[in-house]
Amino acid sequence: MRDPMQIGSMIEQAKAAVVIVAAGRGERAGKADGPKQYRSIGGRPVVARTLEAFLRHPRIGRIVVAIHPDDNELFIAAADGLETDRIVTIHGGATRQESTRLALQALREDAPTMVLIHDGVRPFVDPELIDRTIDAIEERQGALPSMQVAETLKRIDREGNVGETVPRAGLFAAQTPQGFPFWPILSAHEKAVQLGRHDFTDDSAVAEWAQIPVRIVTGSPDNVKLTWARDMVLADQRYTNARPAFPDVRTGNGYDVHAFELGDHVTLCGITIPHGKKLSGHSDADVALHALTDALLATCGAGDIGTHFPPSDPKWKGASSRIFVEHAAAIVRSAGGRIANADITLICEAPRVGPHREQMVAALADMLAIQPSRISVKATTNEKLGFIGREEGIAAIATASVVFPGEVPE
Repeated sequence: MRDPMQIGSMIEQAKAAVVIVAAGRGERAGKADGPKQYRSIGGRPVVARTLEAFLRHPRIGRIVVAIHPDDNELFIAAADGLETDRIVTIHGGATRQESTRLALQALREDAPTMVLIHDGVRPFVDPELIDRTIDAIEERQGALPSMQVAETLKRIDREGNVGETVPRAGLFAAQTPQGFPFWPILSAHEKAVQLGRHDFTDDSAVAEWAQIPVRIVTGSPDNVKLTWARDMVLADQRYTNARPAFPDVRTGNGYDVHAFELGDHVTLCGITIPHGKKLSGHSDADVALHALTDALLATCGAGDIGTHFPPSDPKWKGASSRIFVEHAAAIVRSAGGRIANADITLICEAPRVGPHREQMVAALADMLAIQPSRISVKATTNEKLGFIGREEGIAAIATASVVFPGEVPE
């Protein structure tokens, strides 16, 4: 019977290991924003997008990433949240060829059967391309995903003029991941450095020099290498436009009720309305604004009106409820929220709300600093039923809609 650890090792060897080359400086994409492999596209670093493509693939085992010696902290931050127990980092060399060789040597112990070598700045590699590449690897044969050249090619002379047109028949543009049987490609890299060959620009060129056959497999037009600053912009737009948008829109509800007592006016939505009674409360008892305060606070989990303005605190005795609404609106804005809509329904037999609605909306627009068209004030009776129907008090229901930055998390 085989040892379970031995079986696990055999399973691991059956999967393709991956070398990610990410040690370059990426200066053609501009120096100001740092190495391009750590710049953000669609809210994630480029190298994280690339790693995710391989980590999610069922035929991929270990991953070795060649990074620049100065980029340790950048890589740790970029890999946050990834399955890092499958990832090993090594410091790359002065050239892509040297970085690849060092990464391959890191796989020597418990070596895989096959290895894929991929540019860290090709984040759009898809599962089908990975499968095609793996399927074409044989014991003494590599695989090169590539696209047939479509443009007419020109060779220029020393003065920058067109010297000749290069026939494009049989010409292909190489992509990555390039796949190889592990030991032959490692030996080829080691032999190349021993013989002073440091001029290879990709691994299929090393294999060709070492007389390892390389089969062409169909690449992908989407599998672009991010080279220039414009490439970064387009890649970011591609992720942004491709993902379904789930904007962070939150709705809060508030309900309040106050009883009548002796008086000569009520305050509703910040407007004083003459009436034969007044509402009982520690503040001005504006039932509509109390409900609206709770609705706003609910959109960012900030408690309720009593949390911020306890009725036991004498400081709020007789206070204008406008203070409460403006405080809640400030909390919402400090959390990055934009108030999109406020809707208030007053439930009472009297007083009549209709004649005061325009003033109420204007007062609320001023408190919330939003357009009057985003505010609704309505009123309904309780059909003479219950304490409201008996004109013992007024109730209010408020709903607030607030848009926060970002998206709803998955």
